[in-house]
Amino acid sequence: MQASKFTVKPLSKAPAKVNSNNSALVGEKQSRLRVLTTELRTLEQKLRLGGGPDKIERQHNQGKLTARERIDLLLDTDSPSQEIGLLVAYDQYKPEGRRQNAEDREQVKDEIGQAPSAGVVTTIGRVAGREVVVVANDATVKAGSWWPETIKKILRAQEIAMRSRVPIIYLVDSAGVNLPYQGGVFPGQYGASRIFYYNSIMRRYLKVPQISAVMGPCIAGGAYLPALSDIIIMVDGTSFMGLGGANLVKGATGQTIDNETLGGARTHNEISGVAHYRVKNDQEAIAKIREFVGELPKQKSEVRSQKSEKQNAKRLANDIYDILPEDHRQPYDMRALLDCILDNGHLDEFQADYAKEMITGHASINGIQVGVIANARGMFRDPAGGPPKFGGIIYTESAEKVAYFIDTCNRHGTPLLFVQDVSGFMVGSEAEHSGIIRAGARFVEAMATATVPKIVLTLNLASGAGYYAMAGQGFDPDFIFSWPTGRMGVMEGESAVQAVFGSQLQELSAKGEEPSENLKAEMEKVRATYEKELDAKYAAARGLVDAVIAPEDTRAVLELALRVSLNYSGPHLGQFILPASLA
Repeated sequence: MQASKFTVKPLSKAPAKVNSNNSALVGEKQSRLRVLTTELRTLEQKLRLGGGPDKIERQHNQGKLTARERIDLLLDTDSPSQEIGLLVAYDQYKPEGRRQNAEDREQVKDEIGQAPSAGVVTTIGRVAGREVVVVANDATVKAGSWWPETIKKILRAQEIAMRSRVPIIYLVDSAGVNLPYQGGVFPGQYGASRIFYYNSIMRRYLKVPQISAVMGPCIAGGAYLPALSDIIIMVDGTSFMGLGGANLVKGATGQTIDNETLGGARTHNEISGVAHYRVKNDQEAIAKIREFVGELPKQKSEVRSQKSEKQNAKRLANDIYDILPEDHRQPYDMRALLDCILDNGHLDEFQADYAKEMITGHASINGIQVGVIANARGMFRDPAGGPPKFGGIIYTESAEKVAYFIDTCNRHGTPLLFVQDVSGFMVGSEAEHSGIIRAGARFVEAMATATVPKIVLTLNLASGAGYYAMAGQGFDPDFIFSWPTGRMGVMEGESAVQAVFGSQLQELSAKGEEPSENLKAEMEKVRATYEKELDAKYAAARGLVDAVIAPEDTRAVLELALRVSLNYSGPHLGQFILPASLA
């Protein structure tokens, strides 16, 4: 078969060019956000190469496209798409000795391990004008085998499809379980079997369309993934589907047979009847998928969600780089930042004069109505004459304000956008006496039980219980994104140092003594550990956010996430909601 000449087209924009109208001019010191965004773009480009140029060439020599080439061909031309979990596992599974022997720690900071993107590409986008979820094994990474994180990514993709009732497309090209790591893949409630459980729930109860194209090997338990789909397409000469390959069959039964005869495209279309379509190559398989998606009936909610007209923000996205301060602890104008995200910068603010440390209001993103909940940063005067309040901290009054706003949006069916830059809930006698525990619980309950779609965007801090209240991952928001400046953790490194070493430091201070060099080294180690684990890329590598996105991509990403969510007008609670007839 002739090798493909198809070339990789990046699924996200290249770094924006800096021009003379920008404050971050070439040759000048660039902002922290811009530096982090550039680093992110560089890392993304490396990760999109999967196993590297040699493995891509090998895939082409087999007459196959790579996972990202397949996705690029599948999705509508010039339509928005967003890869989910691109950074997952990128900093794990490093060859023995590499990290210890590296001379430059900065150089290995973003070093890619043996499992870039965990060997599977998961993406949301549009096919034939319809929002879909795509799962594609990356055969350039250990033959597309399943790592523990591969399972997590596939389950996350399935949960998006189940919650929003959008079609899910599987592009299968996998050698099966990565055997050295089978202990984290095979067993357990959220092991590989959970994938087939979700397959079955979608097929029998949720009526979510599932389309599988077997475009390479599909072996052992992995064969149940296409078998539990509505449509199975197989490619002549390159695809194989079977519970065991030819070598296993010979060892188990003594039978000698080749893979093509055992479970190739012709076998499963002519003899077993397991597959439904046989095509010549990857391109024909993609065309068949597009044809099938185009024939699916539209949901009423889906048609409604696509009627909005294109809108623009009040300010340019590049202004974000000037608005966000260099130091994440410093104040800034959140409303100016929202001007760069919301249509025409319009925010119909709810209770604008009350509890000003929290911003709530109605707005739209490319014509889609949202309820905005954002942490204002700065210091706010108490009109009653009390002490000022600090932005980014949730007080009793602001917790009650947000809870009421969430309930109102939920009654009206308005999706919620949480713009996180939260340091936590207020502590101290005054806060406790005002009933902050009760108010915080009210906030959390309103957020947790809201049945409308919830989208999260982390700008800077996502700390403590404030992270929970602002729709943290544990509360199943529909999507959770972060800018490169996002910092997710219980507390900052300096606070951790005080919590761990505070008593020792006080004792030394009382004696008029300075900390020893060993103690200083221990404190610095704690700071460094926290700094590493607070990094947005660290969170993304562990699946704690769906994607780290550049500020200039924010509106497009939020719009696509909202459109995916709005395909289903029922309750968005948990991974999926079974039909009322089964309740």
